[in-house]
Amino acid sequence: MIKLYYYPGNASMAPHFMLEELGVDYELVLVDRKSEAQKSADYLALNPAGRIPTLVDGERVLFESPAICLYLAEQNPGANLIPGQENSERALFYQWLMYLTNTVQAELMVYFYPEKHCLDASAAPTIQAAQEARVTGMFELLDRELEGKRFLLGETLTVCDYFLLMLAIWADEFSRPPLSFPELGRYLRGLAQRRAVVEVCRKEGLSLDAYR
Repeated sequence: MIKLYYYPGNASMAPHFMLEELGVDYELVLVDRKSEAQKSADYLALNPAGRIPTLVDGERVLFESPAICLYLAEQNPGANLIPGQENSERALFYQWLMYLTNTVQAELMVYFYPEKHCLDASAAPTIQAAQEARVTGMFELLDRELEGKRFLLGETLTVCDYFLLMLAIWADEFSRPPLSFPELGRYLRGLAQRRAVVEVCRKEGLSLDAYR
């Protein structure tokens, strides 16, 4: 059985959405960040990066959230969570997934951990404010892209959608949160009604009240 090493609300959320969407058998294994269990010897033996999540599927061990999501999508092609090789949308799928992972998520990490990006701790609030403005601009771009669309690639749910939902949930406390954008907010509320999202949030103890 597949095992997902996770922590509620962490980067494990997107793979968790995927597992529920796919309806495959899996086991959740809590990695307690509060006690830094991700730095324990047992966990590092699985994931030498010491980060969450990790997926174990038989002899296969994977870390990095987008890699896990792509693996799950490609292992279950019938679910159509990644466009096929012959599909003209495949290039756009990679574009948006890379934008979400390499740009939006990377900038959010600076927002959440500004002290890691300065030598003088007094600069951290300024860095955080600048990052919030930068990421808000990225949500503006996504809001425009979603006009008239059900999902990021049009009418078909993909890995990109669950990754974007995860990042949007992380940014809930922005002064201009993702839900406040007209198109992005509509889209996120629609995703929040999916069975997979409801079930994941139930298991992780996360509230969807703002998305109703």
